[in-house]
Amino acid sequence: MSLLYEGKAKRIYDTDEEGIVRIEYKDEVTAGNGAKKDQMAGKGRLNNQITARIFDILREQGVDSHFVRQLSETEQLVKTVDIIPLEVVVRNIAAGSITKRLGFDKGHQFEQPLVEFFYKNDDLNDPLITDDHIQLLHIATAEEIQQLKAQALQVNEALVQLMDRMGMSLVDFKIEFGKDATGTILLADEISPDTCRIWDKETQENFDKDVYREDTGSLIEAYQAFLTKLEAL
Repeated sequence: MSLLYEGKAKRIYDTDEEGIVRIEYKDEVTAGNGAKKDQMAGKGRLNNQITARIFDILREQGVDSHFVRQLSETEQLVKTVDIIPLEVVVRNIAAGSITKRLGFDKGHQFEQPLVEFFYKNDDLNDPLITDDHIQLLHIATAEEIQQLKAQALQVNEALVQLMDRMGMSLVDFKIEFGKDATGTILLADEISPDTCRIWDKETQENFDKDVYREDTGSLIEAYQAFLTKLEAL
C-alpha cells in the first residue's frame, strides 16, 4: 500500500477499499511546532488505542467522524476526507496560550466553553483567526463556521462527561474536521492526550502532553495511566 502522507505524528496509506485510508500512529513526540522532538517507544500505540476508544464512544453519542475501526495496536482505518485547514480549540479552563494572550490565571473556570479557531499554516505558525478571517481566506462559509462551532461544543459536552466519569477535568482540546465526498463535515484526525489538556480532579496532575512540554514526568506513563482509566469504564 502506498504512503500518501507523513506528518509529525502519523503516516497515511491508501487501501484497496475506495474512500478508506489506513493511518499508522508514530512514536514521535513533538512540542512547540516541532521545536522539541523525541522518539518514545509505545507512544503511537497509546494514542491509536485512546483515539479509537474515544471515537467509538462519540459515535455512540451521535457524533459522526471519519473513524471506521481500529486495525491493530498502532493502526486504524478511516474515511477519506479533505481536511479543513483549521484547528478548532475548545477551552473549559484557562491554561496554555490563553493565559499569556488574555491574562487569565491558570485554572480559571470559564462561565461557558470558549471556541477558538487557528489557521493551520506552519509558515505562519498557526495563528489565531476570527470568523471574518476564515471567510476572507475562503476556508469556510458563515454557515459552515457555525456548524464547526456546534459540532465542537457537542464533542466537548461528551468529553467533559467522559472525563468526569474518570475523575478528570477536561481543560481544553483541539480537533480538526474534514469534508467527505458528499461535502459532509466530519470530525477527523485524533482525540488523545496529545491534543487535550487533562487534569486529575483531586491532585491537578497532568495526563497530557504538558508532561513532555514542561518535563514534569514520563509521557508514556501518563498516557498509559489515562488509557487504563478509559478502558476501566
